[in-house]
Amino acid sequence: MESGENKQMKHFITFEGIDGSGKSTISKQVYKELKSKGFDVVLTFEPTDSWIGKQVKNCIESNADPFVTTFVFIADRINHSKQIQKWLESGKIVLCDRYIDSTYAYQAAQLQDRISNPIKWLKDLSKNHYITPDRTFVFVINPKNSLDRIKNRENLIPFEKLSFLEKVQKNYLKLAVEKRFIKIDASKVIDEIVNICCKDIFL
Repeated sequence: MESGENKQMKHFITFEGIDGSGKSTISKQVYKELKSKGFDVVLTFEPTDSWIGKQVKNCIESNADPFVTTFVFIADRINHSKQIQKWLESGKIVLCDRYIDSTYAYQAAQLQDRISNPIKWLKDLSKNHYITPDRTFVFVINPKNSLDRIKNRENLIPFEKLSFLEKVQKNYLKLAVEKRFIKIDASKVIDEIVNICCKDIFL
């Protein structure tokens, strides 16, 4: 156990939100803050940089059939979850930029016109294939503002369109009623958000 660590503090924390919500920036800053305090911490992400994760990125960039994207995402997560479990068992704090809820939010938006209750279908499909986070921070932002943040990216992927991100955000808000979620106003300044996240992790 690292200096200052307590048994109640959270060890598996995920950062979720639509593209441009700032979750990647915040997760990196939280990682730096925990590291500076002497904690044994890992920052990981999905899709991963494994060969399966690269196929996920190919699916997204090529706008592949949503069912194909979904199954490749889940395959990537099965492998990723095994690694996360090893990190947790060794006593590390694991921060993850996107995890299971990204699949629920994004792929449900893709599948909403193809199957009924896509979130339930995705949850059933994922059952027993992932680790439940101790805390999930959901960064909430007006999709128009999120797109303004990322408009200068070299190549916007198919997911980065206003109408789609509006659907994804609605899905996140549906998911965020569970106890493990905390919704965060992504328009706050970075330091304030980092402070909110770190304080919660230590509780």
